[in-house]
Amino acid sequence: MKIAISGKGGVGKSTVAAALALIMAQRGQKVLAIDADPDSNLAACLGVSAEQQKLIVPISRQVDLIEQRTGAKVKQYGQIFKLNPEVSDIADQYALLHNGVALLVLGAVEKGGGGCACPESVLIRALVSDLILVKSEALVMDMEAGVEHLGRGTAKGVDTLIVVLEPGQRSIETGQRIVRMAQEIGLKNIRFVGNKITGADDEAFIRNAFPEHPLLGIIPYSEEIRMSDRAGRSVLDNLGAEMRKRFVSVLEQLQRGITVS
Repeated sequence: MKIAISGKGGVGKSTVAAALALIMAQRGQKVLAIDADPDSNLAACLGVSAEQQKLIVPISRQVDLIEQRTGAKVKQYGQIFKLNPEVSDIADQYALLHNGVALLVLGAVEKGGGGCACPESVLIRALVSDLILVKSEALVMDMEAGVEHLGRGTAKGVDTLIVVLEPGQRSIETGQRIVRMAQEIGLKNIRFVGNKITGADDEAFIRNAFPEHPLLGIIPYSEEIRMSDRAGRSVLDNLGAEMRKRFVSVLEQLQRGITVS
């Protein structure tokens, strides 16, 4: 199963991504989690300590790797470089294994001029394609507020795009943009998770904004998750049975291809 997760910054994308990845790992699945959001939070949500996080070097900053695989120097323009670099071994070599989940942090690519046809961008796009289209393990991809890392060909390998929403207008507007971008590249299986829900009004607000897209689940606002974050623990640590059931329900519906309406 290959899942991409998007939404406005701060809505809880990384929380949902980490919870799903951890539950799959606890059930014995081989799981690869990709942090493709420049504002990286997935490591913390998985419970990686602050000290370990400091040791993680994103792929976009692995200069020797980029130059070796693409045949071009980083931050030098007008070069000829490989458009299909070898990437099949990168996840095995550079992912951090924690709580049964292999975490790979992509990092941000600095863009210059009208775009970035640079070695870093080429390597990351090739890597994402390989992870989605070739690798056999379950994959959870924590994305920025869009589908930046996915192309038309890559999108075919994604089983579901989950858009995480909180009950606010800006979150809804971002969700609508994500849906348009996803449809443009051929991503058709788009589902929503409502997060930080405090009551029936919040849930109705989200349901009414996307009536044509059934919700995978509703995650209430959680002091348990907030306190785990403050303590540097994973999103599942000290999580009560009822809250855990919410995440388990989302995962099981994804696996069954069933949604809640």
